[in-house]
Parts: sequence; structure tokens; C-alpha cells
Amino acid sequence: MTNNVKAVAALALAMTFAGGYAQSTASPDATPQRAHHRRTVAMKPSLESQIEELRQEMESQRGQIDDLKQQLTERDVQLQQAQQAAQQAQQAAQAAQQAANEEQQTLSANTQAVSSLRSSVSDLKSSSSSATAIISSVQKQQTEIRHAVENPDAIHFRGVTISPTGSFIAAETVWQQGATGGGINTPFTGVPLANSDNAQMSAFQGTGRQSRLALKATGKLASTTLSGYYEMDWLGTGITSNNNQSNSYVLRQRQLWADALFSSGWDVSGGQGWSLASETTQGLTRGTEILPATIDPQYEAGFVWTRQYSFRVSKDLGNTFWIGASAENAETLNPAGSNLPTNLIIGSGGAGGGLFNPTANYSFNYSPDFIAKIAWQPGWGHWELFGIERNFRARVYPNAKSSTGAYNDTIPGAGIGGGFRVPFASKKVSVGLKGLWGKGMGRYGSSTIADVTLRPDGELDPLKAFSALSTLELFPTRRLMIYLNYGGDYVYRDYWGKIGYGSPMTTMTGCNTQPFPGTSAVNGGNGFSPSSPADCGNQNKDVQEFTAGDWYYFYNGPRGGLRFGLQYSRFERDLWSGAGGTTNPGGGANGIDNMFWTSFRYYLP
Repeated sequence: MTNNVKAVAALALAMTFAGGYAQSTASPDATPQRAHHRRTVAMKPSLESQIEELRQEMESQRGQIDDLKQQLTERDVQLQQAQQAAQQAQQAAQAAQQAANEEQQTLSANTQAVSSLRSSVSDLKSSSSSATAIISSVQKQQTEIRHAVENPDAIHFRGVTISPTGSFIAAETVWQQGATGGGINTPFTGVPLANSDNAQMSAFQGTGRQSRLALKATGKLASTTLSGYYEMDWLGTGITSNNNQSNSYVLRQRQLWADALFSSGWDVSGGQGWSLASETTQGLTRGTEILPATIDPQYEAGFVWTRQYSFRVSKDLGNTFWIGASAENAETLNPAGSNLPTNLIIGSGGAGGGLFNPTANYSFNYSPDFIAKIAWQPGWGHWELFGIERNFRARVYPNAKSSTGAYNDTIPGAGIGGGFRVPFASKKVSVGLKGLWGKGMGRYGSSTIADVTLRPDGELDPLKAFSALSTLELFPTRRLMIYLNYGGDYVYRDYWGKIGYGSPMTTMTGCNTQPFPGTSAVNGGNGFSPSSPADCGNQNKDVQEFTAGDWYYFYNGPRGGLRFGLQYSRFERDLWSGAGGTTNPGGGANGIDNMFWTSFRYYLP
């Protein structure tokens, strides 16, 4: 633009010079011709030259203007290119910023990953100082997987786990100083009195009948665990079972129950199993019962238990407190006592066509036995408190000549019990105590002394009784267990004159004298028949037992368990005192028996 202005100004100047020149030639005041001629001659070339120079300058400036236009055009093109480049640069910058942001995010993620990796490496370093430990861990996992495939702990069938754990094969013996006639199982109320015939003879028995088969099936749902359990042995006795040659005994149903455990803590189960009154080790859960560690299948005097049908409901309240209740099959032991009336029906033997044993007595039960129980595990041991309610019934016939006036006599019985088991010395010592007291509780004591007696009119009267058992268990090594037990079952007197249980008017003069043999001849007159003590008819007051024993594992591992047990027990059975003569003024009678057991068992893993 400046060059154009200069060109216009030059053109105007040139035109001014030209106008001035024209005026000077026409003016009357012009100088003489001679002088003018010289000036004209002298100035003409100069003016032309100047015009030429101006023309040339204008041409030059026109060229410069064209150059400037060309440069301006080029600069416009360059400006557009620069703008485009700037726009592209801005877009590139935005892309670069976005890439930088993504890179920063990636860097942050990488930083977190590196931090996590460092933490993992630190954890690995804390658990293992070398790669060998990692390899060892992987190898261990591979071994466990291979073991689970090749040597499963349970059988898996359509989502159900089946396990035979709890099964064992047993070879066992018992020696009794005074024969009881009960085999390896001790009839506590059958401990022979001191002067009885059986007390003069010892007895030895060997058997494998306590061998056991167990099978547990478990299926897990989203919020429920379903279980079924079957346990059996050969301690049952059929009518034709004997020891004559094949020693064939029938399978016995020990336990057969189903259970539904909910994630909410509710537990519902039903079937034959241990009574809710029996001690458990984990809440009130079936299958966690803890039994005396004896070889004797009758366990221990004072042990509270039954194994029968029951329907049980319990609730876990915080994994430290449980509450539950059950309805259990009832059975009334036959009335016991002296001079009891007979004008009643309480039950009968098994009837033909039925499923009861015709040689056993079955009571006609009014209702199930009801048991309520709470358990507490505060972090040190297991504590229990429970109550039992029972109902006894008989039909009484007060008129000897007709059934007129006959009525059903129903009377309740009740008991309360509790116990605890606590560990000491890093669980190398365990101490336990348990008991039950009430009316009509004889059936729940291991001696099964008596539930009821009869009043003179034939009505039932539940007997007061209590059972108690103390235990001490020692675990000096991983393979050895030593146990000491002392317990007993006790029944109070309940009588009306000579009628009832433990009457002091019952004659007891013959208890402390071994009777002479009977006078009836044997084998054509050679010898005499044995006889039982006379005048020794009172009832059991108590049965006490002290036991010491041990179990030693020769092997206990993934291939099962092989262990050997020894047990010694001292029994004392006492009768209630009664009327005596000069040699036995009201004295009672007792029997003391010493017994030894051995057991050799192989347990399935």
C-alpha cells in the first residue's frame, strides 16, 4: 500500500512540473529569445530525462507494486497455510493432550498395579523368602487336587457327598470277676450280689459285635445343608441269636436321622438318634454328641442318655448360645417295688402280627417325652441346662368282680439337668460334670434302675432319682488318651408299709448268706440243684462305677486309624436296707464286681 501511494505522489509531481513548464513558455514576461533558447536547449534534456526517470521509476514502482501484490498473494496463501497449520497444530495439541491424559491414567493404573504387585511381592516375601516356597505351595496344591481325585475323603453322587467316616472294625474282650450274663455290655442292675451264685464265678467273652458301619450323606443348597445319617452295629439280639456255633447276631439300628440346617441358624431334624438330653460338643447339633470314652457299650453309670426316635428343632443365636426342644419316643420301665398290686395294665409284650418283640414289654404311652435345652459356649468350654417332662399312664381296675369303675391313671414326671466340659493346659486336660435329677427319670440314667412304683390302689407313682457323672480326660501325646470316670445312678425310697419301692419292712435276712443248694435231685440223685438267696427282696438304691482306661493310636492318618484300648471298672450295686434278724439287723445287700476290657479297632478315614 505504501508503494502505491508513492507512485501516485510521483505522478502528481510530474504533472505539476509539466503544467509549470507550459505556463513559462506562454508568459509575456519571458526572457529574451536568445537567453530562452539557451535555457530551452539546456533544460529540455533534463526535463525529459526527469520524465523518463519518473516513467522508469513508475514502471519500477509498478513492478514493485506487482511484486508486492504477488508477495501479498503469497503471504495470503502462507497465512491461510499458517492458519491451517495452526488449526492442525491445535488439533494435534488437543489430541496430544488427550493422549497425555490417557497416558497419565495409564501411568496411574500402572502405578497402582506396580504398587499392588509390590504388595503381593512383599506378601510373598513375608510368607516365603525364596521361589522354592512358591513352588512348594503349587506342588502342595497339585498334591491336594490329586489326592481329592485319587483318594477322596467322600463319595460324590449327584451333588451329594457320602462319607463312611465313623465306621470301624472291633475285636474286643471282657473279663468279669462276677458273671453278669450280659456279655461285653454290662447290665448295671445285674451286677451279682456278694452271696449270689453268679458272684462265685468269673466270665470271659470275646466278640466283634461292636463293629460299626456309618454312612453320612450331605447335600448343600444356597441357604440350607441337608444331611442324612445311618449308623449300625451287631449288638442287637434276635430271638434265635446265640453263641452256640455261628455267633450270628442281627444288625442293630443305632442311629437313622435326617437334618436340615439353615443359614439363618435354624436346625430341624428327625429320626432315631441320641436324645437331646445327651451332651454335645457343638451347640445342639446332631452328630456332635460326646460319650464316655469306654469300651463298654453301656458306657458309664451316671451317664444321661437315650438313643431313640425324636423330632428336634434348635436355633443358633450368635454361635455362642443355642436353644432347642424335642419330642422323643417314650417308654415306661416296668413298675418296681415289693408287694405291688396287679390290678392294672401299663403295657404288654409284642403281639403276633406286629413288629414288637414278644419277649419284651412295651408301655402304652400317653405322649412323647418333651425336652427343652440351652447350650452356651462362651469361648471356654461347653455348658448345658435342660429339662425333661414325661407322662406315665396305666389303666386301673379297682373292682375285682367287674370292669365297672375302671379308669386311666395318668401322672406326670419331670426332671432338670445340666453339665459342663472345659479344657485346661492347652487342651491336654478336659474336665466334665453332668447330672439329672427329678421324678420318673430312671430311664435316662445308664443303669435304667426304675421309673415308677405303684401305690396300694394300683396307681402309678414316679420315683425320685438322680444320675451324675464326672470325667477327667488326659492327652499327654498326640496318640495317647487316658480317661478316668466316676458316676452313679441313685433312686429314693417310695413306699406305703410293705408296698412300694425300698420299703424298710422288706425282709433282708438272707442277703449276706450264700444259700444251700436245693433238695431236688439231679441226674438220678447225684447232686443238688443251685438255688437263689431267700429273704433278700429289696430294690436297688444305687449303682456306682469307677473307670480308668486308655486309648493308644498305633497309626492315625489318611489311611485310617488303628488303636488299642484297655479299660478297668469297679462296680458297686447297693440295695435298700430292710427288716433283718439278729445276724443282719436291717442291713442291706451289695455286690462288688471288677471288670476288664480290651479293644483292637481299625477306623475308616
